[in-house]
Amino acid sequence: MDMKEIIAAIRKEANLTQEEMAHKLYVTRQAVSRWENGETTPGVDMVKLICVTFGVPLERFFNMPKDYFCQCCSMPITDPDLRGTEHDGQTNEHYCKYCYQDGEFTAKGVNMDEFIEATADMEAQALNISREEAVSLMATLLPHLDRWRDATK
Repeated sequence: MDMKEIIAAIRKEANLTQEEMAHKLYVTRQAVSRWENGETTPGVDMVKLICVTFGVPLERFFNMPKDYFCQCCSMPITDPDLRGTEHDGQTNEHYCKYCYQDGEFTAKGVNMDEFIEATADMEAQALNISREEAVSLMATLLPHLDRWRDATK
């Protein structure tokens, strides 16, 4: 499912017209229509507002099966060569090689906020979004990932 289909599905699940959805999100009906037609896409902050307003997980927008994304940085692990490694050289199914090598996290002694600050520029470049959008996106996604889940409680 792509972004336009996800937004339309969320609206229909809430049993709303485009006008009613727009009112809840403080945008115009035309904005909702353009999203659903694929003419434009909502920014990261609007996606977050949609999730909060309609009680849907952010992961729904990013089609994030747990075994496909690094559970530290959220990078897609599309190639087995991108997987991290354990002390014995075996691959780790949950983390990418940039976050996890030889059975340890590469970014040691950092909290989630420090990790976001250190990696936001790379995320922004990879997704072709602003640094501020990258920080916002990561601050929303990372607390749901295995590495950070317990640390945010």
